Amino acid sequence: MEPVLHADSNRVYGLTGHALRMNPDFAPQQPSRLPTFREAMVFWFWLGCVSFGGPAGQIAMMHRELVERRRWFGEAHFLHALNFCMLLPGPEAQQLATYLGWRMHGVRGAIAAGGLFVLPAALLLLALSWLYVTRGQTGWLAGAFHGVQPAVIAIVAAAVIKIGSRTLHTPTQWVIAAVSFAAISVGSISFVWVLLGALAVGWVGSRRFPAQFRTVDASRPARGSEADAAVSVRLPEVPPPKWSDAARIAACGFVLWLVAIACAHRLQGPGGVLGDQGWFFTKAAFVTFGGAYAVLPYVAQQAVEHHGWLTHDQMLAGLGLAETTPGPLIMVLQFVGFVGAWQQPGGLTPLAAATAGAALTTWVTFLPSFVFILIGGPHVEKLGEQPRLSASLSAITAAVVGVILSLAVWFARHAMWPVPGRFDPFVAVLAVVAFVAMTRFRAGLLPVLAACAALGVVWELVGTR
Repeated sequence: MEPVLHADSNRVYGLTGHALRMNPDFAPQQPSRLPTFREAMVFWFWLGCVSFGGPAGQIAMMHRELVERRRWFGEAHFLHALNFCMLLPGPEAQQLATYLGWRMHGVRGAIAAGGLFVLPAALLLLALSWLYVTRGQTGWLAGAFHGVQPAVIAIVAAAVIKIGSRTLHTPTQWVIAAVSFAAISVGSISFVWVLLGALAVGWVGSRRFPAQFRTVDASRPARGSEADAAVSVRLPEVPPPKWSDAARIAACGFVLWLVAIACAHRLQGPGGVLGDQGWFFTKAAFVTFGGAYAVLPYVAQQAVEHHGWLTHDQMLAGLGLAETTPGPLIMVLQFVGFVGAWQQPGGLTPLAAATAGAALTTWVTFLPSFVFILIGGPHVEKLGEQPRLSASLSAITAAVVGVILSLAVWFARHAMWPVPGRFDPFVAVLAVVAFVAMTRFRAGLLPVLAACAALGVVWELVGTR
């Protein structure tokens, strides 16, 4: 999870990887109108098709389209919704879309917005995953995936610097990041315990040293300002929070999850890989504080080293493919489910097992996000009244920097030394070049991936002569 946004009257500063800026001269003469459900569905599907750039780019695009251009939401409302999503496990951009859809059209709006936001990426990654497992060992394609590995290392390393520079502002935050890195890389402590420890430090420490943890500007009114109200649509009233509604939503989510797990056991039996994936990725969905980069060390350790569903190289290739598709980066988990089931079909055809694994992984990964949003939606506008939650978020975000650094080290070690004692200079040199291109010359993510893949093809063709 990346840090929350701070607001003032003229601009929005985003700590989600880069700044979101509003034009201070933007002053529409009349409010927009609430879109119809069909219009909203078209918008969310379009957004899912073009939402490249990870959570930073996706949130920036939503802000530009929904606040500045279409004026469906006021600035303050958008910010409080984003702050709420930052407190939840799971992909914050998808959860933000789900909440905004719910705010406009209720439950059906939430399902449409959250589902359509990930559908294009899910379908595209499914096709790319099939191409990888069926053609990935051919000369030129193997070279392309070899070239993607150093690009992934550079991307993760750049993410560490970008998030760290915008997150670590106090000595306490630096210490939390360092301890988190050491706990995972040296102590092999579970990612879950690292997050729980950071959460406890933020919660307790904020009472005595609030300046060390404060990141949320709580001075902003919870409801939109008068200027917001004058330029944005009149949204439906928020239903009052009720325990009975929350229990009903939670029960419905549990039944939907249980049906999916039961289908997995039905297809392969209790000992099949599908059942194991359903349980594992359900647990992962509840600890994805910090976004995909933060949870990947945990997923890689379990999927590669414990379950043996795929190899280190395949994990790197999956992250590279996920980086090239729109939608949440957490879609890389779908690749893990696909490849793991393909290689252990358990009585099914490889394609049938892999498709079921991809569908199951995606289902259990995103289902909790819908439940969290539908239960917590009525409480969003009171977020500014909970400074200790914001302090806990600050501590978790600091810990995430250390976790992502451990991911970069893990990727680099296995890519540069694919076999113990055998160094790969191509990966090492190209990783440095890609990193410099991204951090010094501001090269875009997709051009860097494409260039590295092309160089990998050249390296493969030259090396096989």
